[in-house]
Amino acid sequence: MNEHSTSDASTDVVRLDEGHHEGTGGLPERFENPGLPPHVHRLSDDSEGGAKRAERQVATMFGLSMLATLLFIVAYFAIDRTASIYLPGIGKANALNVSLGVTMGLSLFLIGAGAVHWAKTLMPDTEIVEERHVQRSDDATRDKAVGIVLEGGEKAQLGRRPLIKASMSGALGLFALPFVVQVAGSLGNPTTALSGLRSTLWDAATAQKPMRLVRDPEGTPVKAEDVTIGSVFHILPENIKDSEHVLEDKGKAAVLLMRLDPSQFMPGHAGDKSQSWGYQGIIAYSKICTHVGCPVGLYEQQTHHLLCPCHQSTFDATNDMNVIFGPAKRPLPQLKITVDDEGYLVAPQGFQEPVGPSFWER
Repeated sequence: MNEHSTSDASTDVVRLDEGHHEGTGGLPERFENPGLPPHVHRLSDDSEGGAKRAERQVATMFGLSMLATLLFIVAYFAIDRTASIYLPGIGKANALNVSLGVTMGLSLFLIGAGAVHWAKTLMPDTEIVEERHVQRSDDATRDKAVGIVLEGGEKAQLGRRPLIKASMSGALGLFALPFVVQVAGSLGNPTTALSGLRSTLWDAATAQKPMRLVRDPEGTPVKAEDVTIGSVFHILPENIKDSEHVLEDKGKAAVLLMRLDPSQFMPGHAGDKSQSWGYQGIIAYSKICTHVGCPVGLYEQQTHHLLCPCHQSTFDATNDMNVIFGPAKRPLPQLKITVDDEGYLVAPQGFQEPVGPSFWER
C-alpha cells in the first residue's frame, strides 16, 4: 500500500513538472503574449465614398437630434398643460409631459447614436497595447503624448469632416436649450412657482362645505374617536378621487394626522395656534418637507418629533412643527381641522401658506 501511494505521488509530481517550463531560479516563465487579432478594415477605411456616406449618416442623426430639440421647445409653449392623451397599456397621461419626454429622449438618443456610429465607421479602431510606466514621464514623453492626442483628433477626421463637426456642435448646443427654457419659463419665475405651490386640493374646502379627511390609500373618512394618542394617519382630501392628476395633487396635498395630549403642547403663541387649529389634541400638518420636498413620515412618539429621512430635518409637533434640527428653514404648514355633525374630521379651509420647499419667501 505504501509503495503504491509513493508511486502515484511521484507520477503526479512528474506530470505537474511537465505542465510548464521553468525559467531562471526554478520559477515558471510567463505565458506567451497571445497578441492582438488582425485588424479588419472597414469600408470607410478603404473607400472615400464609404467614408462620405458614413459622414452623412452621422450628420443626419445629429440633424434629427436638433429637430427633436426644437420640437421640445415648440411643445413646451404650444401644448396645453392640462391636456391629456390615452396611451395603450398606461392609460391617461398628461400630453405635455409625454411630448417633452419623447422629444428630449429622441434628441439625446440621436446624439448618442450619431457619436457611436461616428466612432464605429470613421474613428480609428486598431487596438494598441501600452506598458505601464512611471506616473511622471520625462518632458519628451509628455510632448509625445500630446502629439498622440493631437494625432488622434486628426485621425478622427475632425478637420476633414466639417459637416460632422458642425452638425454635432449644433446638436449639443441646441440640446441645452430645453433646460434653459424650463428654468426661464418656470423655475426662474418665483410667481409661477409659488402659484403652483399655493394651490392644493384642500383649497376646495370652505366653512359652508368643509372637506373630509380620508386615509391614504384606503380613501375612508376618519372620525376623531379613531385617532388615539400617539397614533399617526396618512391623510388626503376627499376630492382626491376626482383628480385628473393624482400624483401631482397627492404630492402637494399629503398630510400627517396625529394626536397629542393637550397638556403636551408648549405654552405660548405657537402652542396656542396648534391647538386652536386642531381638535382636542388632534393636529394635521403637511407631509412635504420644507427643505427639498421629501415626505416627512418618521414620527417619534416619545419626543413628538417628525423626522425627514432625506436630510434629517426635525420638526417639533408640540411647538407648531418648528424646525429644531437640520437644513429646513420653515415649519411644516398646518391644516386647520374640526369635526362635522357625524363626528368625521374635516378641513374648513386650505393651507394658508405654500407647501413644500421654502425656496421663496412665504
